Amino acid sequence: MASNKESLTTHTSQSSIIKKSSSAQDRAIKKVPFVELYAGRLQGVVSSGSDIERVYVSYIEAGTTNFYCSTNNNRPCGGLRGRPCKHLNLLISEGFLQFGAKRIINTLGMTLDPNEVSNAYDIESAIAGGPHKVDASMVFSRFLSYLSYVNLPSNNQPVPEMAWFVK
Repeated sequence: MASNKESLTTHTSQSSIIKKSSSAQDRAIKKVPFVELYAGRLQGVVSSGSDIERVYVSYIEAGTTNFYCSTNNNRPCGGLRGRPCKHLNLLISEGFLQFGAKRIINTLGMTLDPNEVSNAYDIESAIAGGPHKVDASMVFSRFLSYLSYVNLPSNNQPVPEMAWFVK
């Protein structure tokens, strides 16, 4: 299987076009501007919904399926009460659209059969872990780093790191 970067980039004389993977579907970028499978996690940044200045950093760990959600200032999400909050549910939903069930299940080491998972709720229902606080800075700094690519001048060279940003 070709690497994700190789299979997603097409070169043309005028620009580089990042193609969606066959399992990717349109996502709600305004609600979940950043979602990735990285460092044994499904992680990302989720918009507050009530405050334009606030975002939540959410993640689910591989193996344990422990999870956490906090503001970019490390304040815990008020909806995190032993089960995933709405921000985590949005992250899973958008991850499902971006990566598909099989990649999420494999990354998180879940025992689900990808052929029997028809929607994000099936993955949410299988989360057996609990809240486990970690510093949000690593995920948030990765998001900010990716945002720096938005300010790059246009050219015809590929930027494979931006594959998550394909709408």
